[in-house]
Amino acid sequence: MLKKSFVGIIKPRLEYQPLTGSISEPILIPPPSTARLLVEGPVEERDTSLFSEGDPITAGQPLRHSGQTDAYAVATVSGTVGTISAYTGDFGKVFTAVTLLRSEEKTEQPDPVVSTPPSLDTALAHLKHLPGTLPLEKFTDQTKPIHTIVIYGGDNDILVTTNQYIVKARTTVLEHGVVSLKQITGVDRIVLAVPGEAVQTFGHLEAEVKKVDMAYPSAFPQMILHTVLGQTLPAGKSCEDLGFCFVTAEAVASLGEAYKTGHYPVRKLITVINKAEKQQLVSAVIGTPLSDIFQQLGITVQDGDRIIVGGPMTGSAVYLEDYPVMPDTSAVVVQDKDAIALVSDYPCINCGECVRTCPVYVPINMLVRLLEAGLYEEAADQYDLYSCIGCGLCSFICPSKIPIYQFIRLAKYELERMKSAEETNESS
Repeated sequence: MLKKSFVGIIKPRLEYQPLTGSISEPILIPPPSTARLLVEGPVEERDTSLFSEGDPITAGQPLRHSGQTDAYAVATVSGTVGTISAYTGDFGKVFTAVTLLRSEEKTEQPDPVVSTPPSLDTALAHLKHLPGTLPLEKFTDQTKPIHTIVIYGGDNDILVTTNQYIVKARTTVLEHGVVSLKQITGVDRIVLAVPGEAVQTFGHLEAEVKKVDMAYPSAFPQMILHTVLGQTLPAGKSCEDLGFCFVTAEAVASLGEAYKTGHYPVRKLITVINKAEKQQLVSAVIGTPLSDIFQQLGITVQDGDRIIVGGPMTGSAVYLEDYPVMPDTSAVVVQDKDAIALVSDYPCINCGECVRTCPVYVPINMLVRLLEAGLYEEAADQYDLYSCIGCGLCSFICPSKIPIYQFIRLAKYELERMKSAEETNESS
């Protein structure tokens, strides 16, 4: 819901939607006949001796790109390897796409990794891509020691209730996951941040429980760090630079489920928002094509409609209905072509709405002028580009329909690409 002052002096206020009342079980999407996994790295550089087309595969088995990188995906169905091809994601990110042809379900066997005591080495090699995605690599950087893990029991974007469901309906595996996470990382301080809940509800967990405001974007890590934990993140720094690591409740619950049951969990919870903005929580095997979910829910996608992976404020559009469910897919939005907001190249009218609504006080009206001109370094130096937390409120509120959020994402990507190129040149 959007709350806005008539006179335009008070900031517009978007609010997260709380999950209240009786909680229904997610709709179970049948396992796909063909699952598709994306492994980071170009297909031409993968080690073909690790797996090839036609090889038998078992659910829970890692599919590694090569011995030169630590990139891998985890098979979510048992069967055989189908096609192996190249895939390009956002901003030119390169993947190896692997299709898995599911055979008849086999009798589940205990996973040897999660049947042994938790450790960081085994978790890194096998559990990074659990449903919800565990950022375990953050705990290997000795220059940035982590002293606090923050588990967020809500979702960054509006209309999404995936992680709220976890903290309300799966507290047993969440509790088990907290214990396992402490054992794996060696971090004793765990903070559970929950949206608009009474902290007494979660008093049984081995964690400090903090309340997060329901105003968007209070759930972003940078905002939780500032408003809940009393830490201000300097521009250009990460939460890990200050010793904090943020993890989703679903990732921790998946970890708990793995060690509690002895089996690798393969199902991802997803909030699906249809053309009428109705939300439905579904459970789908990672790698399931979105088209399978749409068919199960009776959603018809036509030419000109938009599919967004992620929430309505910060998600990214995809162009194929067979795009797979990923370990970090928290939501899928389907927009009717007639309901898609226009994007224009109209000039800024200096209304000040973007400046007023920015939660971190970036001078957006000045920043966007440099971004439109491709002056990314100047934008970073003069107008706080790196202070932006990526909430998308500026684009949402802009009366000229300037795609400010997309300009900012592109600028950060280009600056990072330039930095990487310079480092490569210096080392060669």
